[in-house]
Amino acid sequence: MWQAAMIMGGAGLLLGAGLAYVAVKVAVPPDERVTAVRNELPGANCGACGFPGCDGLASAIVKGEAAPTACTAGGPDVAGKIGKALGIEVAAVEPKVATVLCQGTADHVIRTYRYDGIADCRAAALMPGGGPKACGVACIGLGTCVAACTFGALSMDEERGLPVVDKSKCTACGLCVTACPKGVMAVVPQSQKVLVACRNTDRGPIVRKLCSVGCLACNLCVRTCQSAAVKMENNVAVIDPAACTACGLCAAKCAPKSIVLM
Repeated sequence: MWQAAMIMGGAGLLLGAGLAYVAVKVAVPPDERVTAVRNELPGANCGACGFPGCDGLASAIVKGEAAPTACTAGGPDVAGKIGKALGIEVAAVEPKVATVLCQGTADHVIRTYRYDGIADCRAAALMPGGGPKACGVACIGLGTCVAACTFGALSMDEERGLPVVDKSKCTACGLCVTACPKGVMAVVPQSQKVLVACRNTDRGPIVRKLCSVGCLACNLCVRTCQSAAVKMENNVAVIDPAACTACGLCAAKCAPKSIVLM
């Protein structure tokens, strides 16, 4: 009996040693470039880049599946360090920041009913009318975007019922954009100083009945702009940041104050 046990034990040792030898021989050495890139990433693991954490992004960048600028949490500084680690030149990327495309507070937009369900904008958006506000694209105001932000850059103005962006903390990761069921959140260049804070594509007379700060598509801003930076698309004013000189004339002429200066 003991002889059988010794034979089995010896066979097990030989097999284990063989497997260990094979593992060493066929093992793929880690790519030092992945480690170098990973060391430059902030370690937020927010997933905003679309990859499974910073490890996944580092591997993707080295494989060419992601750009060195893919880490929005790290911004241009991290992109530059990654380029240096890989020995490549990374084009400068303009910093961006999240912003709120709605001013529909309780004082401005009509409420059609009181919502007492789950305190989540996505749940409220499933209710009749897409939520308790008459405007179908108005901020619901339950703070789902705030909960989605992993950098503490968003908070709720309880009095106004709208999110507020702390630009000093915002990394432009876009998690708030993904979380908002109404498309109220957007990521824009930090240099953009004029913004249309409305997305309602209804005709002016309809918008006027729903919200006092909604774009009426009156075209006055288009006619006022001296640099042809404002145009009307689907009944909503749109500003071309590249052409805009931030003179503020369009904002001054906008009757409902849908155009704001950042």
